[in-house]
Amino acid sequence: MEVTIVGAGLVGCLLACFLARRGHHVTLYERRPDPREQGPDRGRSINLAMSERGIDALRRLGLDGKVLDAALPMAGRVMHAQDGALTFQPYSADRTQAINSIGRAALNRELLDVASALPGVEVRFGHRLTGLDERTGRLEFEHGEVADGARVVIGADGAFSAVRARLQQLPGVSFSQDYLDYGYKELSIPAKDGEFALDPGALHIWPRGRSMMIALPNRDRSFTCTLFWPHETLAALDTPQRISAYFGEHYSDAVELMPGLAADFRANPVGHLVTMRCSPWHVTTEAATVGLVGDAAHAIVPFYGQGANCGFEDCVELDRCLDETGDDFPAALELFERRRADTDVIARLALDNFVEMRDRVGSRVFLAGKRVEHTLERALPGYVSRYELVSFSTTPYSQAERRIARQRRAVAAAAAGAALLALGFAARHGRRGRRSGRPGHENGR
Repeated sequence: MEVTIVGAGLVGCLLACFLARRGHHVTLYERRPDPREQGPDRGRSINLAMSERGIDALRRLGLDGKVLDAALPMAGRVMHAQDGALTFQPYSADRTQAINSIGRAALNRELLDVASALPGVEVRFGHRLTGLDERTGRLEFEHGEVADGARVVIGADGAFSAVRARLQQLPGVSFSQDYLDYGYKELSIPAKDGEFALDPGALHIWPRGRSMMIALPNRDRSFTCTLFWPHETLAALDTPQRISAYFGEHYSDAVELMPGLAADFRANPVGHLVTMRCSPWHVTTEAATVGLVGDAAHAIVPFYGQGANCGFEDCVELDRCLDETGDDFPAALELFERRRADTDVIARLALDNFVEMRDRVGSRVFLAGKRVEHTLERALPGYVSRYELVSFSTTPYSQAERRIARQRRAVAAAAAGAALLALGFAARHGRRGRRSGRPGHENGR
């Protein structure tokens, strides 16, 4: 089968690998020049936190070892209080589980190398999609180039997908987008005397109530920092003096590690944070089938570290649907729609985790709760935290949410039962004490 994929980013490249393994001929169209020659966009290379869902997808193609060799494991979060105090919070009770920091651009280059070397995969750069006719499978590109008769077109072209933009115009296709009143901006902490300036075994968070900064380590011993701030705060820092003063007040332990702070802040662009939903994810006509995967179908905010992981899991799930349908793409894409139950859950969890990361992770109550949670994990066989189910398993997101609800009900019921037993024991003990105390009192008289 001839398959056209629009978008040669992470998900598009990985999906091309899965489809080529099934014997399909794949043409990848990418609007950008080849990033292996041009390099990444300035200020837009937000590091990925690769975890089990993404690793599982890579493992199925034998790519996990090479990718993880270039990554740095992070076994927990280090919270930086405003007074400079540090608190480490492990991701798992036994401290053996880790998420993996890897640059998006580096991973994209690796996947491009793999995909373009496979028999039956062709990558065409500099092809910005400007028109799509789902009735005929005709694709039109900038500068007048046309591709006719595509039988299967899959949009893997990101949150602002040109393929989805066409589907949105069709009757029966719904779409929504919800922007946070926040932007993100990338900064950097370079190596200090040739070494990491911070602990490279952790994700670093500066929670500041309504805003935060995070930092993830890189192989060159630098850290990629990302600000997640209200737009008005980002806009207000419009001079080097204001930038330095604000960071000196709110990020005092980091500012001394960022010699290029003012220049990077002014030069790097502000990105937007958006959740997008679309339904359905595919349309089939007599001539062609058009479908969506990854952010094109279900863009989420990055606060659970699941954007790329979820997109990679899409590739696994679509591959499974093709198995079930004997490579019937219209039927497989129809089955793939069941995944919306999971992507809706992770979209909500990602928004919830933003509040946790910026506002709660540094509080004593939150940290005490995490210690209790880890105690339960060690004490109760089968008890797993929500974070571990999401990040360190391939349990579908919706099933993970239901399991957490069952665990909480079971723990609450056990706690209530223990409390009732304690009250019953105290009542019985009190009655015995009163009965034995009366004769003593009479003897005393």
